Amino acid sequence: MEEFRRAILQPGPVETFALKTVQEFIKPQKQTKLVQDENQLLENMLRTLLQELVSSAAQSGEEIMLSGKSIDDEENSQGQIPRLLDVVLYLCEREHIESGMIFQLLEDLTEMSTMRNCKDIFGYIESKQDILGKQELFARGKLVMLRTCNQLLRRLSKANDVVFCGRILMFLAHFFPLSERSAVNIKGVFNTSNETKYEKEPPAAISLDFNFYKTMWSLQEYFCDPSLTLSPIKWQKFSSSLMVILNAFEAQPLSEEEGSANNLEEEAASFNIKYLTSSKLMGLELKDPSFRRHVLVQCLILFDYLKAPGKNDKDLTSESMYTFSLL
Repeated sequence: MEEFRRAILQPGPVETFALKTVQEFIKPQKQTKLVQDENQLLENMLRTLLQELVSSAAQSGEEIMLSGKSIDDEENSQGQIPRLLDVVLYLCEREHIESGMIFQLLEDLTEMSTMRNCKDIFGYIESKQDILGKQELFARGKLVMLRTCNQLLRRLSKANDVVFCGRILMFLAHFFPLSERSAVNIKGVFNTSNETKYEKEPPAAISLDFNFYKTMWSLQEYFCDPSLTLSPIKWQKFSSSLMVILNAFEAQPLSEEEGSANNLEEEAASFNIKYLTSSKLMGLELKDPSFRRHVLVQCLILFDYLKAPGKNDKDLTSESMYTFSLL
């Protein structure tokens, strides 16, 4: 362990001493690559050393990612823990040691640290994202990294740590491919808790057709859970409501001025998670091209669900198949 303690205090690039330090500590059977037992011995030692460094930083009251940083060369020096991580990352990248070791150390480090220190640790992870994402490392450590990020998200407050939660989610989105199994809704579960609330009784002195208002927002029940349309009764209600909305769109076409008042770039800049459902806004929303576009996109998503290979013809009633073909 003392070999690594001395190594992380050395100046200069880690590649000049990293492998030599491992060879001094392990005396491996192979000159440049450790075998399984040697990897396990090294991992146990590194995890113990990391725990001691974190404990030392906590006792001194220092931030763990800055603990041991040289005051003489403040701009270029690192804390002892980032230096240790750099050494291990270099060895993993060059396949001198087991590729998943760096991910295990990062998980241990976040578990031993306060949330304040975890922000600095995650900053280190973000800075090494390109290296950690290399296939030879990613294949061995992706599950550990996913577990680490999920544990951080569970510890964070969704109300008070919104920015940090967002950083973690953005990292996961960049770190894992879209085809990653853990990111795919394999079972096709719908988020039925996303309820759209709207007015059930007409307010006084309302100038629009309140039945149309209720019909418009009642569609969200089916968009939220498309499987409801597999019921013949529900399908009939959905299809009739949808036809009312589509007929209204067709009967009130947007003028060129209204249609060009909103483009996709402007819409992205002013993105809203949910539309307001006040009946007083219904007239304005009908004239909003982005509002109409969102309703139509929701229709396409629902129809795509009905066309999915997992749906047999017997799942859909003959009436629903006929109406679906017309739409």
